[in-house]
Amino acid sequence: MDTGTAYGLRLREPNLDLAQVGPGTPYGEVLRRYWQPVARSDEAITAPKALRILGEDLVLFRTRRGAVGLLHPRCAHRGASLYYGGVEEEGIRCCYHGWVFDPRGHCLEQPCEPELGLHRERIRQPWYPVQERYGLVWAYLGDPARKPLLPRYDTLEELGPGEHLIVDDTGVGGGGPALLDFNWLQHWENVLDPFHVPILHARFSGFQFTPEMALMPEVTFEYTDRGVRSVQTRELSDGRRLRRVTEVVFPNLRVVASPRLSAGRTNIIGWVVPLDDTSFKIFTLARDTDPDFLRKLRSTHDGRPWAELSEAEHQMMPGDYEAQKSQGSVSLHHEDHLTITDQGVAMLRRMMARQIRAVAEGGHPAGVVFEESAATIRVEGGNYFEDGPDAAGDGSA
Repeated sequence: MDTGTAYGLRLREPNLDLAQVGPGTPYGEVLRRYWQPVARSDEAITAPKALRILGEDLVLFRTRRGAVGLLHPRCAHRGASLYYGGVEEEGIRCCYHGWVFDPRGHCLEQPCEPELGLHRERIRQPWYPVQERYGLVWAYLGDPARKPLLPRYDTLEELGPGEHLIVDDTGVGGGGPALLDFNWLQHWENVLDPFHVPILHARFSGFQFTPEMALMPEVTFEYTDRGVRSVQTRELSDGRRLRRVTEVVFPNLRVVASPRLSAGRTNIIGWVVPLDDTSFKIFTLARDTDPDFLRKLRSTHDGRPWAELSEAEHQMMPGDYEAQKSQGSVSLHHEDHLTITDQGVAMLRRMMARQIRAVAEGGHPAGVVFEESAATIRVEGGNYFEDGPDAAGDGSA
């Protein structure tokens, strides 16, 4: 008698402690203890912009004096959405009865009330702190009493001759559309899965990057103070050894060196930012002399970009997007059968669980900074070439 058929199959649930991001959810509260990029700075204009971040609907705007605000959209008066409001010198005016709120939620004016509102100072529109850095708007959605400093990143701090700071929110690294329509964790933990590269990105999809990336690597994984790191070693045909370092930094950063194998420490970092439990965006920052550097870095399928492929071609040449989205809107993590090569994924999940416990017990999660002396974060990811005649001076470490 044959056994093991799908008859009567009952699938187990996702690991919602790690996957969910809304207010009050275990990892959602971890994410809220860090500053998150929520938009490009050039999107913060005098026309209100609707945002969805970590399961919350918000409105972003820039006053005519240049201050950026991020407010809950339901007007504190009678609930009309501030998305339809008008932005003025000091704040945003509700379209319904004209109440004005500044970027920190203070009610400045109630034009239908005597003397523009005798008790308007008692009203506070729910708001979140924001800062601008590196061409992005960052927001802190967590406990105000535990707000850390907004970090800096050493690889972005000093531009070399002719270099540009490049900002991208079109899904670089996602292998698909700009808005990724599945759970964010399926992408983030993929950063610690180097073994999929020679299979998915070579055997199935042709050389999406370089022939060297098709080589099966030897890999070690290690915890860091801020996340998890993988070190992948490939023996190249010219006698050199490629040591490729990839890391995730808590709570949701991806530090992946150029798959085109630019030597030395990476000039690219990205944030995997959940909009809700089944969608996310990737905000990527890079520095390079070519303003089109990130666009040119996108993976291709036989030389063609993802958006130009038909559905039949997506099936024949799947990439990251197809593999990760096909796990489901939220993957059934408890159905996974993790093996030796999934060590990085297992380590990441365990470290996420530790941050959940730390926050629940009143502590601080990994890597938050409160002192200016510690506010610049060093990233270690990169491509390091060793033992070959061209190794010296190419970023070897």
